[in-house]
Amino acid sequence: MEKYRCDVCSYLYDPGRGDIVGGISKGVSFDDLPEKWRCPVCGVGKDEFAMEV
Repeated sequence: MEKYRCDVCSYLYDPGRGDIVGGISKGVSFDDLPEKWRCPVCGVGKDEFAMEV
């Protein structure tokens, strides 16, 4: 599964780790995150993330 980096604060969403702060379990792909999910560091939405290459 791909990792996505926040364009604002550089937080890396890694599906292998999930997002404990946001209540997202390990194994949830970025595409499957709820639309209301926000970056746990700076609070921006999914539209401010880009796939890590």
